[in-house]
Amino acid sequence: MDTIDTMRAFMAVAHEGSFTAAGRRLGLSTRLVSKYVAQLEAKLSTQLFNRTTRSVSLTDVGIAYLERCRPIVEQIDELEDLVQERQSALAGPIRITAPTGFGSINLTQALALFLRAHPKVDIDLKLSDSRVALVEEGFDLAIRIGVLRDSTLIARKLSDMPLIVCASPDYLAERGRPGDPMALATHNCLIDENPADATAWRFRAGTRDIAVKVAGMFHANAPAAIANMAIAGLGIARCPHYVIARSLEEGTLEHLFQDYETENFGLYALYPPNRHLTARVRALIDFLAQHFRSG
Repeated sequence: MDTIDTMRAFMAVAHEGSFTAAGRRLGLSTRLVSKYVAQLEAKLSTQLFNRTTRSVSLTDVGIAYLERCRPIVEQIDELEDLVQERQSALAGPIRITAPTGFGSINLTQALALFLRAHPKVDIDLKLSDSRVALVEEGFDLAIRIGVLRDSTLIARKLSDMPLIVCASPDYLAERGRPGDPMALATHNCLIDENPADATAWRFRAGTRDIAVKVAGMFHANAPAAIANMAIAGLGIARCPHYVIARSLEEGTLEHLFQDYETENFGLYALYPPNRHLTARVRALIDFLAQHFRSG
């Protein structure tokens, strides 16, 4: 029995909350993962998981063991990465979380290029528009867009992400084109709830800063949903450029207030400060920075 293999199986079950999901993550059968965990529990003479027919959860001892075995496994991974670096071949898993809209299109296009260059790397991408706890859920990397909130995570800016205020030709024909940002107060604005102050839209004209309080009938936590409502003529939207670039080209949305600067969100890669950056994760961050800045 390889103790490290049993520890990897234990960590995977702890992160996934399921023996089946842990097996998929490790590329092992559910039966083998269960066997590894049982062997580890037998060796330690303790129960690490509470098991029912519907769920798997850590015992108090399991929580303490997870905290202590994680750095051990990471050190083993680091040693393996050092060998791989010297052989100049990147290999191994990278677990990433990213926003649904950006992750499903823009990020996957970049990841496809990275995987073609490094076919021995395995990427597990989880898409979510909710904040994800990196350390607790076992992620190596998070890709996030916006103004970063206070965090213990280390952030590297990959590129700027401009916000565009826009509306459909049908909406503008029906309600009129606002002459300046202050006129937004009289329009139906579609609210993306991801920014910290979602209903305060900020602009700059020369040295003058303008903040407009906006309101409207539709709120969502995904910019793609906001964009779709704007295309349907429901109101004025403020979206990251990547979400509406094609709609602007096709003319289904029109860019408003082009003489004003809007807030400029950033595209960031975040990772835990106490986690060793493996060669493959470091190479991926460098690749994404180059890809999105050049794009």
